[in-house]
Amino acid sequence: MTWDPEADFDVQGTVARLFVHPIKSCAAVEVQEAVLTDTGLDLDRAWMVVDPEGVFVSQRELPRMALIRPQLKTYEIVLRAPGMLALHLAIDGVEGPCTAQVWKDTVKAYDMGDLAAQWFSDFLGRPLRLVRFDPEQRRLSSLQWTRGLEAPNQFSDGFPVLVCSEASVSELNQRLGQAGHAPVGVERFRANVVLAGVESFDEDRLEDIVIRADDGPAVLRPVKPCTRCPIPDIDPATATSSPEVGDTLRTFRRDDRVGGGITFGMNAIVIEGAERVLRVGQVVQGRYRFD
Repeated sequence: MTWDPEADFDVQGTVARLFVHPIKSCAAVEVQEAVLTDTGLDLDRAWMVVDPEGVFVSQRELPRMALIRPQLKTYEIVLRAPGMLALHLAIDGVEGPCTAQVWKDTVKAYDMGDLAAQWFSDFLGRPLRLVRFDPEQRRLSSLQWTRGLEAPNQFSDGFPVLVCSEASVSELNQRLGQAGHAPVGVERFRANVVLAGVESFDEDRLEDIVIRADDGPAVLRPVKPCTRCPIPDIDPATATSSPEVGDTLRTFRRDDRVGGGITFGMNAIVIEGAERVLRVGQVVQGRYRFD
């Protein structure tokens, strides 16, 4: 696909923030730039915490996972959590092969070893292990939602990239304030790409999102509204949960496209631009979808 730089667009904004979530359901790493790959931002959801049977765990049952804060360095990932010594893991280091289950998918992975397993088990209070996605594994997004396009992802819930906008968070915060609640940050919604300069929930309405990377366009196609579980109710700074975010979303974000589920943000697939570098401040353009 080739994009015409002179074409008319309905929407123009910028990339406001970029987030990588190296370990599924642990804290995000905010970055100023990130390489876009076919499976999303580089190293996003590359690792996952699993129970002894290899089934993933998340903040849904273990909210303290929000307090595990990764730091990405050139050759290692450093994990910190309250009351724990830092855990240093080589980014390219793995131990034995294994399998892991994420939702209905059982995929090939690599175990990260006993030291990592003990660290997570000690902090989260139950036997757990850390696994790394096998890059030879091909896990595809739902072909129903991608309209037949093959879109690989790693340990994300189901799609390579999650997009939302600052304006959408602002509208939610306005409604929270009217109900007497404190505002929340975009971090609760675990997006990868946050847009500025667009209208609230424009991400719901765009056919494609064109990010003007330095060496050409990166094109993301929103394909499925992101249905929300209780995780946005969890304060990422304290891991405490309260219901006001979900309760407020239920007043205005029921979405017939997902059977009346509560949605916030759009799951997107990579159409063009894998290996290009996304940066905060890059221009974003898009056209509205008509279907």
